[in-house]
Amino acid sequence: MSNNDVASVHQLRSAYEGQKAGSFDLNATIATPLELHQCTVKPEWVDYNQHMSESCYLLVFGDNSDAFFRYFGIDDDYRSGGHSIYTVETHIRNLREVALGEPLRLTLRLLDFDHKRLHIFHEMWHAQSNTLLATGEQLLMHVDMQAGRAASFPFELQTRLEVIRTAHSREPRPVDAGRAIAINHRRPT
Repeated sequence: MSNNDVASVHQLRSAYEGQKAGSFDLNATIATPLELHQCTVKPEWVDYNQHMSESCYLLVFGDNSDAFFRYFGIDDDYRSGGHSIYTVETHIRNLREVALGEPLRLTLRLLDFDHKRLHIFHEMWHAQSNTLLATGEQLLMHVDMQAGRAASFPFELQTRLEVIRTAHSREPRPVDAGRAIAINHRRPT
């Protein structure tokens, strides 16, 4: 099997590949948080413990990010122009197990952005019980793929992101945002 055959067999695809970005109305009400993605736990996402594998939490959060990208204007046509968004850092908190066939509802908040970076916060909810299953926090970078380095968002996208950030900043910051990973060594009392 050639490298091209292997790549085509194992290529990971977003649920949103091929979908166009919608039109963005700068005067429309922006939901806080945004609810752009729903899915059901697939058989290939379930591991030997009979619940969704940890790597699949990131897969679902990635699809939620892709839905957000289309929301504010980045789609396959945009990427074909040589720019995309890459992940710089991700922090996932797995709070509850979820099993095969269970429905998921994802939310997303834009915590911050600058001319090259996005800071977003995902929440994964059980769509029927409304139980919080996981959170994901990401720092993302807008990239010029030909140059292989960070690049500024076009002014039009920065304007849209500012509208979203302004709406999302009206609500309190999620409690779990900005958490660090550490073992808290308490001294016996």
